[in-house]
Amino acid sequence: MTDRKLIDLAREVMVNSYSPYSRFKVGAAIECEDGSVFAGCNIENAAFGATVCAEAGAVAAAVAAGHSGGFKRIAITSEGSSYCFPCGTCRQLLLEFAPELEILSARADGRYVSYSISALLPMAFGKDQMNSL
Repeated sequence: MTDRKLIDLAREVMVNSYSPYSRFKVGAAIECEDGSVFAGCNIENAAFGATVCAEAGAVAAAVAAGHSGGFKRIAITSEGSSYCFPCGTCRQLLLEFAPELEILSARADGRYVSYSISALLPMAFGKDQMNSL
């Protein structure tokens, strides 16, 4: 699958976002090594801590379908003019399942940049540290 197709899938699901408070719609599509793709959009809540990020929704859909790893890359997009990056909590979640994950961060005009999860979350605490306890 091309980068553009994965970003397009994230953009398609973004329109389903439930974001009445921030009005900041986000969509994400995560590609597994076997080629399957799972998507998610942000779902806000009046109690902001209960909000679900698009990336977390995509990971949850993949895990619910039996994919607990083997994620290759994720595309994240919004309607904004800036690149859309995962929040800190989502960076930790993505690292948990895919320490080599590629992140495609897109903005509304279609331009995108690519980073590894390790570049966005340097010196991360992960499974390796847990296994050494």
